[in-house]
Amino acid sequence: MSTNFKLKNYDLIVLGAGSGGLAAAKRAASYGASVAIIEGDQIGGTCVVRGCVPKKLMAYGAKYGDALKHTGSYGFNIGSVKINSEVLLRNIQKEVMRLSDMHRNFLEKSGVEIIQGWGEFIDRNTIQVRSRENDHFTQIVNSELILISVGGRPVRPNIQGSSLAWMSNDMFLLKRFPNKIVIVGAGFIACEFACILNGYGVEVTQLVRGDHLLKGFDRELTSFLGASMTSKNINLRFNEYPVSIKGEPGCLHVETSADKSIDTNGVLFATGREPFLEGLKVDKAGIVIDENRIKVDKENRTNIPNIYAIGDVTNRFNLTPVAIEEGRVFSDRVFGNIKRIVNYNQVPVAVFSKPEIASVGLSEEQSVKLLGKDNVKIFRSEFRSLAYSLPKAENKCILKLIVDTSNDKILGCHMIGDDASEIIQMASISLMMGAKKSDFDLTMALHPTVAEEFVTMI
Repeated sequence: MSTNFKLKNYDLIVLGAGSGGLAAAKRAASYGASVAIIEGDQIGGTCVVRGCVPKKLMAYGAKYGDALKHTGSYGFNIGSVKINSEVLLRNIQKEVMRLSDMHRNFLEKSGVEIIQGWGEFIDRNTIQVRSRENDHFTQIVNSELILISVGGRPVRPNIQGSSLAWMSNDMFLLKRFPNKIVIVGAGFIACEFACILNGYGVEVTQLVRGDHLLKGFDRELTSFLGASMTSKNINLRFNEYPVSIKGEPGCLHVETSADKSIDTNGVLFATGREPFLEGLKVDKAGIVIDENRIKVDKENRTNIPNIYAIGDVTNRFNLTPVAIEEGRVFSDRVFGNIKRIVNYNQVPVAVFSKPEIASVGLSEEQSVKLLGKDNVKIFRSEFRSLAYSLPKAENKCILKLIVDTSNDKILGCHMIGDDASEIIQMASISLMMGAKKSDFDLTMALHPTVAEEFVTMI
């Protein structure tokens, strides 16, 4: 341990100022705890700085562009529309800075001390902080309780020329969108960026190693999404992946596993994320790592009794609301003496593609595998929403309920279509409360809406 710094003590040290860390720090401070939060990047973490928020803003913009195509049928004569991605990206970066500053202010008002730099363990109670600008250590801090909430980062595949490609983080730092892009991956990040960029007029080719999109989601909905993406001229190529990338930024040449080549302006790898453990030196604290994640119990405690971990670094539910709840529950239990644990049942998920997919509960495939085909009943509705009736657009949607025939309980609620995420958020309350199909049937519909189909299915 360096002797150049005075050791400062806190009731809690939080490593990482992302969604979970922010929630835990502010809640702990509200109980009177002295709290320090250590962050080597912008305050706000993945969601605010390089994930959910800027990506959703991009998705909103792409949605506006799509809506403009249909304004003529509603009597608006807009004329030609020109897309300027430089304006969009500049405005998004300004908004990200505003939100980051806002979270910084919230921490300061809560009495949380912000320590800028990269933290690494010296032992189970002590952290030394490395400067963001250089490798020099700036201070050493100590606490009886340490919470790890450093999040995750994108995984870069090990292929020739992979350093020439963008990761998801890089997309928010662009000055402008490319004319052509190759997106590698089948998960929600890949599908969302494919739809977003297509909405801004970018020529998109998406390479998918397997034979379908969005593993774990209801297969009928993901197949529907794939067909919709194809109809919008997104070039989906299944069972194909890149084996090398050559060229220089802005002018790349991709060779694929199918012995084909693609010339493009950029390549985006969206092939998964992993816990951001590099430089943390958790081994010095004796923390157990299991398959590159921090292993925790139901209270988010590691194998070291005074050290906890939440959020993406545990690689359980890599979702912002889950990390926030884990942070709040940790502080409520440890500092507020409120004995509760996180409820991971019925966690809703969404893909902000075009159209959106949102789900809560079990998919049709999962339900059949769990209970058997004869014990599951599927209720579904497929139609074109009223919003697209005048332009005669083929923007259909599908709504599904998965029901256990033995007790009429709803096992899953799924939708693909406009505002699916907004609708499923409310449906998740019903599933959390154990709703049955008969409860949905007894609920009065609100007409004319898309969501009313969930309570009128027969």
